[in-house]
Amino acid sequence: MNKDIIAGNWKQLKGKAQAKWGQLTDDVFDVSEGNSEYLAGKLQETYGWQRDRANKEVEDFRKTLN
Repeated sequence: MNKDIIAGNWKQLKGKAQAKWGQLTDDVFDVSEGNSEYLAGKLQETYGWQRDRANKEVEDFRKTLN
């Protein structure tokens, strides 16, 4: 599933993302609307991860959607 499909189906996928990253608020998910860069940035901010780790988390999540 590519990034455009994630953004297009974000409302349906949002619940799965919330289950995976429970410390992120509904507002973060609403604002991100499937934007992987924004989401990775919020993961960095919330969990204190390095950029590479946050990007890998988002990419791994994307792969689970296939």
